[in-house]
Amino acid sequence: MATQANSLSYAGCNFLRQRLVLSTLSGRPVKIRKIRARDDNPGLRDFEASFIRLLDKITNGSRIEINQTGTTLYYQPGLLYGGSVEHDCSVLRGIGYYLEILRGVTNDQVDPSVDVLKATALPLLKQFGIDGESFELKIVRRGMPPGGGGEVVFSCPVRKVLKPIQLTDPGKIKRIRGMAYSVRVSPQMANRIVDSARSILNKFIPDIYIYTDHMKGVNSGKSPGFGLSLVAETTSGTFLSAELASNPQGQGAAVLPEDLGRNCAWLLLEEIYRGGCVDSTNQSLALLLMTLGQQDVSKVLLGPLSPYTIEFLRHLKSFFQIMFKIETKPCGEELKGGDKVLMTCVGIGFSNLSKTLK
Repeated sequence: MATQANSLSYAGCNFLRQRLVLSTLSGRPVKIRKIRARDDNPGLRDFEASFIRLLDKITNGSRIEINQTGTTLYYQPGLLYGGSVEHDCSVLRGIGYYLEILRGVTNDQVDPSVDVLKATALPLLKQFGIDGESFELKIVRRGMPPGGGGEVVFSCPVRKVLKPIQLTDPGKIKRIRGMAYSVRVSPQMANRIVDSARSILNKFIPDIYIYTDHMKGVNSGKSPGFGLSLVAETTSGTFLSAELASNPQGQGAAVLPEDLGRNCAWLLLEEIYRGGCVDSTNQSLALLLMTLGQQDVSKVLLGPLSPYTIEFLRHLKSFFQIMFKIETKPCGEELKGGDKVLMTCVGIGFSNLSKTLK
């Protein structure tokens, strides 16, 4: 295996995606050892190999070395050069795993669904100055596990720098929107989900609209299933999300659409209680964009940090030598719900040097 003096070394398969993404952005090589070394089936999984192939497609000059058992990976990133990329994702993970374009599972129980990313991550990116006519996430086909068969198209304009942000006022909830989807099952499933979710949420706010999306034929993927994604919008433009999907075909007990709708509504209320200007799904995205922003102060108010976000902060320190000022803001008159955390940093001034050759 190749080694390099300035490469970062890690052990284990946890947070593999974080490490590879930050390696690509910082330009620092990374070596990861003991990937499921003691497992009956050691080494990289198909979905991780698929993610590495995607990184290879969107960069120019990347060097990837994997040993015979797949337990050691050396990744020396190339340059991000943009352009159009088509990629078949592994059906073992949702497309949200790779977006954080693409074909695979659009909605599952593990990764953020494309519905939630479209409703929460895109408005967050706009806050940092990433916007334009070509900025969209379009769901062409839905795919539920285990068969997949979904397809999305993600297009994003090129920006040279990111704007610093000051997101410190979460505001009050003014409306709730949602998407109840069903594929290869009765269209009535989606309506039952909507009714049960509204039975909970109508007690709190009148402005609720939950759309139903029943895709048919080739657009419905290869496996049956249904689910719900809910998004609460605040008066200051913050989006908080929650979602649930039915169990994959042949796995676990059957889920009633009424139970799924009620449980998803409770999850949204819990997310609202956690609060902050960014929901728990997008905490790490906000912190990454703050890190890459111009050399100016950025602030964001978050709810309680998730374990994934805490590890992400450690990785940001390793790859970019950047540390955040963390101030706890206990709930009181001004801040309702759970305790909040004010995150402050000065961006590194990351600039997009890529120029497409004509």
